[in-house]
Amino acid sequence: MIVVGCQFDIAWENKRETCQRARQLLQENPPPQNALVVFPEMFSTGFSMHVPKIAEGEEREAEAFLKSVAQEYQVAALGGVVNLEADGMGRNQSVVFAPDGSELARYNKIFPFRPGGEAKRYRAGDELIFFEWQGFRVATFVCYDLRFPEIFRCAALQGADLITVIASWPIARWHHWVTLLQARAIENQAYVIGVNRSGDDPYFHYPGRSIVVHPDGQILADAGESDGVIRAECDIEELRSYRQTRPFLADMRPEWLPKRA
Repeated sequence: MIVVGCQFDIAWENKRETCQRARQLLQENPPPQNALVVFPEMFSTGFSMHVPKIAEGEEREAEAFLKSVAQEYQVAALGGVVNLEADGMGRNQSVVFAPDGSELARYNKIFPFRPGGEAKRYRAGDELIFFEWQGFRVATFVCYDLRFPEIFRCAALQGADLITVIASWPIARWHHWVTLLQARAIENQAYVIGVNRSGDDPYFHYPGRSIVVHPDGQILADAGESDGVIRAECDIEELRSYRQTRPFLADMRPEWLPKRA
């Protein structure tokens, strides 16, 4: 399976302009059929705390864009959206659509970024979400989740072969981003694709550095800092062979994982 990461500068709180930028990027770099195409966290608006302004609403503009990408290119399209709950709290979500436009999965970010005020505006998720694509069991996460290895370990225990992490990760901690993505791949013996935004919003500069990581930690593709598209091949048979010859996961002791309340 080919995984594709789309990294670009997001027009602040402007879904129409951003979706046009993303579409142009895909037209210049069309993904192959049956690929998994991944866009960043809150890909159509930027990492905003203005929940009522950027939430999907009735038109569901960002989700419609993802559906159209999935249908036009016959791929699975995954990206970050915001939805509003009845009490005004937001949900920072990763959603993925199939080539027929149906929804494959919707994940609520488990760890809102408390230091940045996200936890005051967005409700935390409480469930791991998986979907099947091209023979892979895929687990999807969002940005700050990356700092909490216990949820990734739980995903590994539930059979994750490929892990997606979509993000708005600022330049001040770019080395954490790359290192942690490699660590999650190594310790869970899974492919990892991390897709970050590039450019600027009113508060931060974003370094991009979207990468695809092999289960042994080597970086298979790196987008650098500019707008662009990366792609890499993930081989399920190679993954199974790698796990069989290096059976580290078999020695996990789940009793040492934190117990949920």
